[in-house]
Amino acid sequence: MKIALIGYGKMGMAIEEIALQHHHQIVLKVTIDNLEDNTVEKLQMADVVIEFTGPESAFENVVRCIDAGVPVVCGSTGWLDRFDEAKNYCTKTEGAFLYASNFSVGVNIFFAINKTLASLMASHKEYDVNITEIHHTQKKDAPSGTAITLAEQVIENSLQKEKWINKQSRDPRDLSILSERIDPAPGTHRIRYYSDIDDIEIIHTAHNRKGFAMGAVLAAEFLVDKKGIYSMAEVLGIDQTSGGSR
Repeated sequence: MKIALIGYGKMGMAIEEIALQHHHQIVLKVTIDNLEDNTVEKLQMADVVIEFTGPESAFENVVRCIDAGVPVVCGSTGWLDRFDEAKNYCTKTEGAFLYASNFSVGVNIFFAINKTLASLMASHKEYDVNITEIHHTQKKDAPSGTAITLAEQVIENSLQKEKWINKQSRDPRDLSILSERIDPAPGTHRIRYYSDIDDIEIIHTAHNRKGFAMGAVLAAEFLVDKKGIYSMAEVLGIDQTSGGSR
């Protein structure tokens, strides 16, 4: 499989390492130093594109890949105000697009656990809930895309929470996300339900970037030769209705 990497920072380098171990070929690497290579023509050298940049460029990169007719796997966060626009464009042009706030296999299993727990806790009003996320100091966005996904899952299943807020809130309708930036910290996410009687916590801690990189390569392998819009749930065979495996 021929892969184009848009974004070649620490994450891009980790993806390259895993991709080469899987006997794939990297045919294009776009960095801030060679943005002139980020063209439809050069993207068409690849079977699939993996995009890890930032909120200021992600949407345009996704659209350019779709215009090139090349499936695109996107892991950039902080740009989801244009996510529906990207999905609509992909559908209109019959492209292939897979987005995940986190590609780690463990995190996506964690998403399924979080969704199930939120459903179980929904009727127990004596418990409040908050989310804590810890990342390295170079993390540009706060809260993280993973924390937002977790929060939206809780809100979707909650009878009390109406919106998330990136600070401690005393409003019972708010789901507080507490963001910490500490080096070195690839990523920790904690969902805590607490009451006067007891606490229930679920925690995922990443030890390095290998899990994210492995998931991104698995997503690319899945997306090749497909059309449509997908998520890591399809890649991993996770039933999004119940949270279990198919």
